[in-house]
Amino acid sequence: MRKNLVVAIDGYSSCGKSTLAKALAKKLGFIYIDSGAMYRAVTLYFIRNHVNANDHDAVTDALQHIELNFHSRDYESHITLNGEEVSEEIRKMPVSENVSEVSAIKEVRKEMVRQQQRMGKSKNIVMDGRDIGTTVFEDAQVKFFMTADPKIRAERRFKELQSKGDTETSLEDVFENLAHRDYADTTRKESPLVRAEDAIILDNTDITPEEQLEFALNKVTPHLHQPD
Repeated sequence: MRKNLVVAIDGYSSCGKSTLAKALAKKLGFIYIDSGAMYRAVTLYFIRNHVNANDHDAVTDALQHIELNFHSRDYESHITLNGEEVSEEIRKMPVSENVSEVSAIKEVRKEMVRQQQRMGKSKNIVMDGRDIGTTVFEDAQVKFFMTADPKIRAERRFKELQSKGDTETSLEDVFENLAHRDYADTTRKESPLVRAEDAIILDNTDITPEEQLEFALNKVTPHLHQPD
């Protein structure tokens, strides 16, 4: 099997990118890298330390004090921020409401891309995010672009929050948050969310996680034994 196969999964918020990425990584024995968690962790640091996203000097200084690491257990991606486990906290609404703004900052994206590319050297990886196939790994052998009906996405995200004990966030809050993030992600100046020309569209509005995994495996499998 080849040793540097990259599967890039991009798409809108709450389309199940991480669900597919983790399932693919587990099935193929690849390393899963959650790029979105990295931007969320930076956002959490900014919130905690009152970093103004519009203050260039403050942002540049803050990035020098942020160390992110991943720990994989059962193909679940656990992220630490300066040694602290923050996997649960970065999924809460305060971070969700600010992550698009932080993700749009040039200096933040440059630093995260640098770290992501380092992780992807000489390894078989699955990485999901907004600009993996267009910026981080433009030469990825397999690219997917995921989408789904906005109402379905909101319902999925709402159920996820409820399952984690969030009883304060309403379905309407989630829907509005997703609409805001879609606009911010697709219109930002730095690495906006767009489908790479060679990306395979995967609309999972009406299919199950098992069906989307089978679809993806059928696209990836032909590349497994090609020469590096």
